[in-house]
Amino acid sequence: MLNRRHLLAGATAGAALSFPVFAFGQAQTTDKRLLVIILRGGMDGLSAVAPIGDPHYAGLRGRLALPASGDGAALRLDSTFSLHANLPKMHTLYGAGELLPIHACATAYRERSHFDAQNVLETGAVAPFARTEGWLNKALGALPQSRPEMGMALSAQAPLILRGQTAVATWSPSALPDVQTDTIDRLLSLYEARDPALANALQSAMSANGIAMSSGADDMRGGARAIAPLARIAARFLKSEDGPIAAVVETGGWDTHANQGIAQGPLARALTALDDGLDAFKQEMGPAWANTVVIIATEFGRTAVPNGGGGTDHGTGAAAFLAGGAVRGGRVLADWPGVARAALHEGRDLRPTIDLRGVFKGVLADHLRVPGAALERDAFPDSSAVRPTQGLLRA
Repeated sequence: MLNRRHLLAGATAGAALSFPVFAFGQAQTTDKRLLVIILRGGMDGLSAVAPIGDPHYAGLRGRLALPASGDGAALRLDSTFSLHANLPKMHTLYGAGELLPIHACATAYRERSHFDAQNVLETGAVAPFARTEGWLNKALGALPQSRPEMGMALSAQAPLILRGQTAVATWSPSALPDVQTDTIDRLLSLYEARDPALANALQSAMSANGIAMSSGADDMRGGARAIAPLARIAARFLKSEDGPIAAVVETGGWDTHANQGIAQGPLARALTALDDGLDAFKQEMGPAWANTVVIIATEFGRTAVPNGGGGTDHGTGAAAFLAGGAVRGGRVLADWPGVARAALHEGRDLRPTIDLRGVFKGVLADHLRVPGAALERDAFPDSSAVRPTQGLLRA
């Protein structure tokens, strides 16, 4: 039963009602926006951003090596790296200087458990389950609290990266039948007469839900790979006058142990969904794209050598992306270790040379202006040796 206490709690937390409550009418204190897309399962970075120019790549990857020419040829970035053919829109962003692929990167984690790796990715800690709050929540908490909810998740409950003391909202499409307008009007009249706080909560929630539904939220088919509808909704919230500063979208389908494929297969489908999702987000953001950064990250990479089932297993070094009008892209950020057998981590994985915590710190410091002390003390404790990556954004 949904009573007053549950409704108000849900309106505040944005979970019980599946849509957030914003204090409409308040002005934003910054025009900068951040979207984080978490690719759960471990994206194969050696296929998403293939080091075709590395002389050891084709022999190492065998039947999973991307072709440099012909049908399904990879999309060239520079003399070493090419994007998977299913990322043409991201390739266009790269050409416009709005996409920055990051290769051979990882968190502090060096084992291969999904649960542990995702925990470290989202908490910013040096070890699994060392913290219960997410680095993005901590970072938002260091900014002026200009609204009741500084961040939001496009999911039924906030992922770990957004959990903590700073208030955030959630939104997810409801599986329940639509409530008749007449019923809503009757409830509002009743609450206005007897419980103004409850009336305000319901009114704000319905307003927020209207923002989402106006972007086509009713078309949420596609399961875990339906990134584009969620990305469009995230954009509508982020660009609204009273919306959050940061949002998080999660997607699955990246754990490609068997029949991974190149032009077809689970990885190709997931990459197409990501490509379409990022493009949908950009189109929906409109002019606000110029002041936006998108972080796309996964918990770990995959094995450099394919397994016997035509797939790849849990690895270490991964690929990530920054995108947005505020990003200084059109180049690949990599301290490339190579994929010669002798260069692999533990003889099986791409060796990480870039710490993702430095990338996250660089975006938070230069884009959202999170104070350095808060980054070191709160968002990423025990990481003083990992300096914020410089030069990620346009001057």
